[in-house]
Amino acid sequence: MKRFLVILIIVISANSCKETNTETKSEKTLTEAEKIANAHGYENWNQVKTFAFTFGGNYDEPNSGRSWVWNPKTNDVTLTREGETSSYNRNSMDSIAIRSDRAFINDKFWALIPFQLVWDEGTTISEPSKEIAPISKKELNKITLLYGNEGGYTPGDAYDIFYNDDYIIQEWTFRKGNSVESSLTNTFENYKDFNGLKIAQEHKKAEGDWNLLVWKVKVELEE
Repeated sequence: MKRFLVILIIVISANSCKETNTETKSEKTLTEAEKIANAHGYENWNQVKTFAFTFGGNYDEPNSGRSWVWNPKTNDVTLTREGETSSYNRNSMDSIAIRSDRAFINDKFWALIPFQLVWDEGTTISEPSKEIAPISKKELNKITLLYGNEGGYTPGDAYDIFYNDDYIIQEWTFRKGNSVESSLTNTFENYKDFNGLKIAQEHKKAEGDWNLLVWKVKVELEE
């Protein structure tokens, strides 16, 4: 009987170690970019049918800003601005659509930067480090996202992304053309969960009342 119990304990211990090693290995295979993306709900993205949001504007003017409706499955995009609506498909664009698409890529980047970290090709992402964030002055994790010099609408740009230990983005610094000097530094705040996607709705500078909005967000999931 004692021999049986000893064997049983050994088997249980071996299985426990195996599960722990498997979990540890699985965690280690995630890149820092994937951890950030998942913390913002990336694992739910495949269920998204439409992603709608308004970029810019202000709370006092409900119809201000650029309003977008994007179907990521079909790549159909609809823009509403100043009472006028236009639509195009990102898989087949003419010169007029390209002008709208430049604005869409910019606005979507602000709204979904955690996901762009894993979507975008031709980029280099630095190893994480601990740094003092420029606005909060808190010690946060930092990675630098650098775009290649070819392709895209703004090649060669760099973003220093600051995030907490839960992998939620708190601030970023945009450096145009990978310049040493900052082109823009702002916060990511007022997060809200939209059907599993965590979106920062406000972005503020350290000084003044500047506040860039990503608001009126709606996420429709597939049935």
